[in-house]
Amino acid sequence: MLNQKQNLLRMLNGDMPEYVPVSRFGPGITPMTVGGLENPSILGDFRGPKGGYDPWGVHYVANKETNYAPIPEPGNFILEDVTKWEEVMKVPEHWKDWDWEKAAEKDIAKLNWDPEQSLYVGKGFDDFFQQFIGLMGFTNGLCALYEEPEAVHALLDWMCDQVIDITKNVLYYYKPEAYYMVDDSASKLTPFVGPEMFDEFFVPRYKRTLDLVRDAGLPVFYHNCGRCEDLLPSMVRLGVRCWDPAQKENNLVEVKKRFGRQLIIRGGFEYPLPITWPEIDEEEVRQAVRDKFDELAPNGAFIFSGGVTSMDYMDPRVQEVNGWITDEALKLSTQYY
Repeated sequence: MLNQKQNLLRMLNGDMPEYVPVSRFGPGITPMTVGGLENPSILGDFRGPKGGYDPWGVHYVANKETNYAPIPEPGNFILEDVTKWEEVMKVPEHWKDWDWEKAAEKDIAKLNWDPEQSLYVGKGFDDFFQQFIGLMGFTNGLCALYEEPEAVHALLDWMCDQVIDITKNVLYYYKPEAYYMVDDSASKLTPFVGPEMFDEFFVPRYKRTLDLVRDAGLPVFYHNCGRCEDLLPSMVRLGVRCWDPAQKENNLVEVKKRFGRQLIIRGGFEYPLPITWPEIDEEEVRQAVRDKFDELAPNGAFIFSGGVTSMDYMDPRVQEVNGWITDEALKLSTQYY
């Protein structure tokens, strides 16, 4: 039997996998992120559970209510008028003489991964939508796209120029086996911008970074939460091979029909907490897992991942039910094909 890495690489090449990979939901080890570089240290640790400042000076905060996921501090945005971005945006001083070789050596030494079994996934700084909204906030940022498109284009081009250098150095010094791009640009119900605006403002900047990645021969993973299926065609054209978390708000059956093995769907499963919670029927949960396999596993290009719809991962009952889900998925994993 192929190991997890070999099986995943087969899928990334567009071939039929030997078995259905299973990723655990919430904290834990998954085939695609073992050895994954969370962030190159040049970016700092603002995305950590304590928050901090991003390279542009945006303050990120995290607390219990966000499940310690950092978000830009509400009401404290650094760019109010996009036409004055040149007065605000500066290249961080430490970027100018950054010792990439030394930093890469230290960052890679912190990773816990088995190169024979796990794919080493690198990450850059190309979440242009999130960065832009972080600078201005949703209200001013989305209005700026309509009211001051020339200034927004100029700002995004400048940001991309800086990010390109980071992408090149990550590829050269960190030498990842795959690349992971994160940019949440959708809500639960719809993208924050339509496909046309997405293609105009953000896709050209993604292309500049992802062209470097594809030229290096690396497969691209793309993270976008919420109902973002309308944006997927553009990302697939840019070379994205795997999309997560593929939440149920999207028509995943249609996505699979449209892209086939061209796009791996990672996720797909969410079990809503019943009104009887914490009482829950184990067999119903396991049957829901089997149904999801029947829906998305045929013809490959599927990585099962999911759990009950609760962010309280440490709750013993949540862990127990997620254990049923993982157990059933692992049983099906090697039997389904």
